[in-house]
Amino acid sequence: MADDKAKKTPGKAINVNIGILGHIDSGKTSLCKALSTVVSTASMDKGAQSQERGITLDLGFSSFSTDAPVAWQAEGYDTLQFCMVDCPGHASLIRTVIGGAQIIDLCALVIDANKGIQTQTAECLVVAEILANQLVIILNKIDMIPEAKREKHLVKIKKMLSLTFAATKFGEKLPIACVSASPQDGSPAIGMDALIETLKSNLEMPQRDKTGPFMFSFDHA
Repeated sequence: MADDKAKKTPGKAINVNIGILGHIDSGKTSLCKALSTVVSTASMDKGAQSQERGITLDLGFSSFSTDAPVAWQAEGYDTLQFCMVDCPGHASLIRTVIGGAQIIDLCALVIDANKGIQTQTAECLVVAEILANQLVIILNKIDMIPEAKREKHLVKIKKMLSLTFAATKFGEKLPIACVSASPQDGSPAIGMDALIETLKSNLEMPQRDKTGPFMFSFDHA
């Protein structure tokens, strides 16, 4: 048995690109920080202007890997790599968001659980409707809701979101994950494992065209 295991051919990895969209200061970059194990040179608001202004001004790229869904393992993929595209939330940078959306397989719309849908939330939803067929809602900053009122508040906001999204192509039964990427008390992030499972269970295998010429993308060359 040990020899058979040693001779087993390692499975392949498959990459999925997730667009992290949402209103400014909804916690998109903090979410990427909480999930990421690999980051690019321009991710996490490392640019001088981003640090000076305290907001995301350009696309940021980072990634993490997990076990592939069981159905995907049957296709020969052992590892699922999520590449996260952290998109700016400011209204004046919507063109940058659209540029990033060109490569996105699934959109994750980050919403501040305390504030609900805001101006750029709606704008990002319009972008998602045009350029993506899969959407997951992430309610962030749930630690800021008093624990005694948290469950009732989240049920209420989920109902409101269902009514809003019923008028979109995604429908009212969207997957929703509740997290806190960067709790105010400095404790570890809340809900990351459940979020990853939500992403995996609602993800369709991307279809890549392998017949064209090889293309290699450079990040901020």
